Amino acid sequence: MLIAIGVAFYEQTTADKNVYVGVIAMAVFMFGMMRLSAKTPSKNQEKEKEDVQ
Repeated sequence: MLIAIGVAFYEQTTADKNVYVGVIAMAVFMFGMMRLSAKTPSKNQEKEKEDVQ
């Protein structure tokens, strides 16, 4: 994810901006955030277990 952010910022500083590189970097970043947030437990995890029982 850090590499994708670095590439996106570097691409914005160049004189010849390539939109596709920025879009791909953003997609990689969003995919990484999705994977990271899937590992984070929910705050309501205990409440959801109680509701099921």
